Formats: sequence, C-alpha cells, structure tokens
Amino acid sequence: MSRTQKILVIRFSSIGDIVLTTPVIRALHQQAGAEVHLLTKQSFAGVTGANPYISKVWAIQKKVGEVLPALRKERYTAIVDLHNNLRSRQVSLALWQTPCYRFDKLNFQKWLLTRWKINRMPDIHIVQRYLAAAQPLGISDDGMGLDHFIPLADQVNLAAAGLPKQYVAVVIGAAHATKRLPMELLVKLCQAISVPVLLMGGPDDQATAEAIAMRAGSHVV
Repeated sequence: MSRTQKILVIRFSSIGDIVLTTPVIRALHQQAGAEVHLLTKQSFAGVTGANPYISKVWAIQKKVGEVLPALRKERYTAIVDLHNNLRSRQVSLALWQTPCYRFDKLNFQKWLLTRWKINRMPDIHIVQRYLAAAQPLGISDDGMGLDHFIPLADQVNLAAAGLPKQYVAVVIGAAHATKRLPMELLVKLCQAISVPVLLMGGPDDQATAEAIAMRAGSHVV
C-alpha cells in the first residue's frame, strides 16, 4: 500500500505572495490527495490559518532553525519551495532525503527589467509559474483561482457595520510605494465597478481612501 503524500510548501512572505500560492495548495490536497503543511513567517501565518486544504502551518520568527528539528520528524514525501531563497534552501538541505521542487524566480530577467527596462519576463501569470513548480507531483490548474478563508473570529456582521451584503474589496495599501496603484488608476478602477466597492488598507491609507471615494462615486466606501 502506497504511503499518503505529505508535502511541505514553503513561502515565507508576503501577504499577496502567500495568497498567490493557494491554487497550488488546493491542487496538492484535492488532486494529489496530499496532507499539506505550509512554512511561513509568524507575521503572515494568519493569512492561511483558516485554509481547509492546509493541515498544519509552521511559522518562524527569523530563522528556519526554529522549526527544523520538528520538520525532520514529519518525514515529508516532497517539498515545494515557492520562495527559493537562501532560507528556504536551508530547509531542503536539512531535509536532504526529501525531493524538492523549486519555483524559478527568474532573477536575471527581473534584474534586466528593473535595471535596464529590458522585458524578458515570460507572458505567464505567477500562479501558473507556481503550479509549474509542483507539476511533477501530478497537479494541474483547476481554474478555480485564489483562496482566502476568513476565520470565524474575524468575520464581520455586515448589516451591523452598515456595509452591503455583496461588494468588491479593493486593497489600496502596500508596504512599498512601487506596489501601490496610483490614485488616478484606483479612481478609474472604482468607477468601472458597478457594485459597491469597499476600500481597504491601514490607518495610513485613510486619507487616500477618502479622496478616492469622493471622486469615484457614492458606491465606494
């Protein structure tokens, strides 16, 4: 009788990148029948804490040495490294007997684009590139998109909060300015959406959100 696959997926950061890995996680669980564990940073562990396709989330503060002894005991059948940096390679080196499938970060192509504006990046979504890394494990794109599950404790009573039952959420904030849409584009985006729009962000985004809502229309909160 063949052993059930137990697969460790590695993606340390950040919120958006972790959410982009969810089609791989879902496919490994549903298509490969695998028990899926995720290794990430403690500050981002909550992003996938309610994901039903993940059996266990391992979280580190700074170093993978914090969890390596425990990871060795798990006897994984495979590692899917969707971060592919020095830290994630420390994990695969420590679990050297476990086959590892890595995401190609295309660092040289990204350097050409950011340094010299020479675009040699493939015309393919990063989700497809993540899926390609795990394809040897027998998975394919199910076309169901990204997952984000909200824990019961974090769910909001929309009626009590005076919010619409159905809406499009637009996150306007980001840790780096280069990852934020300019206000003009955010206004145009909100104007193009016919259903209610909720602008989401941190305290520093409040003034920007109010300016967008004022210009985009009464359907924007």
